[in-house]
Amino acid sequence: MKLSEFDFELPEELIAQVPLQKRDVSRLLVVNREKQSIEDKHFYDIVDYLQEGDVLVRNNTRVIPARLFGIKEETGAHVELLLLKQEGDIWECLVGNARVVKIGSVISFNEGELRARCIEIGEKGIRKFEMLYEGIFLEVLERLGHTPLPPYIHEKLEDKERYQTVYAKTPGSAAAPTAGLHFTDEIFARLKEKGVQVVDVTLHVGLGTFRPVDVDEITDHHMHSEYFELSQESADALNQAKAEGRRIISVGTTSTRVIESVYNKYGTFKATNESTSIFIYPGYEFKAVSALITNFHLPKSTLIMLVYTFGGSDLIKEAYRHAVEEKYRFFSFGDSMFIC
Repeated sequence: MKLSEFDFELPEELIAQVPLQKRDVSRLLVVNREKQSIEDKHFYDIVDYLQEGDVLVRNNTRVIPARLFGIKEETGAHVELLLLKQEGDIWECLVGNARVVKIGSVISFNEGELRARCIEIGEKGIRKFEMLYEGIFLEVLERLGHTPLPPYIHEKLEDKERYQTVYAKTPGSAAAPTAGLHFTDEIFARLKEKGVQVVDVTLHVGLGTFRPVDVDEITDHHMHSEYFELSQESADALNQAKAEGRRIISVGTTSTRVIESVYNKYGTFKATNESTSIFIYPGYEFKAVSALITNFHLPKSTLIMLVYTFGGSDLIKEAYRHAVEEKYRFFSFGDSMFIC
């Protein structure tokens, strides 16, 4: 299957640079697979499309200030780190100016308040570092780090909380699970009144979600692994919904990857904390997710491949054509889609 099948023309002016003043007034394109129909709505209308007994699965990861700008101690070269995955004080990072970072290289941040010693070299700019610091790492990071906005966003983000969901809880992500950015506390209150059950999972977004596909044959793409957690409480709720034939509605591709990974591996929903490198593209059969809330994704990305697979290539291509014609806002701060 060729990468070109997942390409489309997108005018640059449709790439949202800033979030809307109110989260839930973003537009919502409702895509009905059974009716093969699309409808133009607003996100606050999502409550009308969910029903009593539905289970809404959301990713409660919290974005950390994962971008660090430092100096290589031996030479004074400028080096940028994007923190991706943690194992104690060892962090896997994507490195800007990676060619100057060798085994044993030490990068200093803020005159040594934080130091990072390279202990392993990986592919395509990946390095592992031992972090050297005093105190609590996340507190140090809050002082020194920067919010890692995607490269297609050129405007300054005035309120950093707008790149967090209102339910962000567990720190560790290099990017926001953007489908969740549209939700408000008011919407969750309305869903609760309606009898919709909300279940939390955690997936810390890393390279697996946002690394571009750079091979012509998509099956040659290597999916980077990402850490996730599924609690016993959440597993029990999902198993009960599955047994009773109730809908499981996933907020975003990250939540989707968690519950599909677990169900694929164990044949049930099981409490676990591990990593997933699941790559969902046409031909995959969904086993857990009944409906999907998602944003509009980059051409040729693994995210759009997942959406094509869930909604059907022809229907999703038509939905994207419609979204471009109607000037929907695209990508992280853009509008949303509900595929049911």
